[in-house]
Amino acid sequence: MSTAKRAAVLGSPIAHSLSPVLHRAAYAELGLTDWTYGRFEVDEAGLPGFFESELDASWAGLSLTMPLKRAVIPLLDEISETARSVEAVNTVVLTDDGRRVGDNTDIPGMVAALRERGVDKVEAAAVLGAGATASSALAALARICTGPVTAFVRSEARAEEMRGWGVRLGVEVHTAHWEEAVHAFDAPLVIATTPAGSTDTLAPYVPERPGTLFDVLYDPWPTPLASAWAEGGGQVVGGLDLLVHQAVLQVEQMTGRSPAPLDAMRAAGEAALATR
Repeated sequence: MSTAKRAAVLGSPIAHSLSPVLHRAAYAELGLTDWTYGRFEVDEAGLPGFFESELDASWAGLSLTMPLKRAVIPLLDEISETARSVEAVNTVVLTDDGRRVGDNTDIPGMVAALRERGVDKVEAAAVLGAGATASSALAALARICTGPVTAFVRSEARAEEMRGWGVRLGVEVHTAHWEEAVHAFDAPLVIATTPAGSTDTLAPYVPERPGTLFDVLYDPWPTPLASAWAEGGGQVVGGLDLLVHQAVLQVEQMTGRSPAPLDAMRAAGEAALATR
């Protein structure tokens, strides 16, 4: 018999989040019928107040999306080395003794999503974009890429930032301007971390024999780039794959139950997206 617990995803905007669908599917599969998982619209200014007024012993954990992944760090008692490596927390576990422990499941989630498709090691990779997700992508590549990573970015400031992350994470990062992004497709693994629409103009330039594309978007899906990639015979890993794998790790940390039901969570996510 389980003790009733609460969890939720926080962010702004948050209405689109699939996290409640995934976590609730996991609870149902694990028999945690008295656990609940909610969704709260919270921005950076409102985060300290939420922690102060809402969190009590009934809470098991939080999932965090933009713009809270860095803003939450000062509110925590401890963060993992993985989260510290990219200065971003997407998971908070509330322990029985009242401590708030932060982690980043995006990074191992990316690695797990790639390994599920047989991508264990690559000799080189390309990253499209330079935001927070791009730094997580570099951290994931630090675990599976044995050679250089080329980041395609829109400004020298972003290029400098990505090179800095490379030094910090132990990845050999080269940078190129976004206008040269078609050359990213020469790499055996391409990770697209940009917002919806950003890579649409690149779709016609997918080569005849593409490698693996990891496009972190999941709605709308497939993106024009992902469609062109699949039509060319390349392997495509999507944003739902990432979302499910990182959520699996969150469920395991928050509930203490392992393994989390990956297949049931993915099926629930696919069903939810099909209705949008």
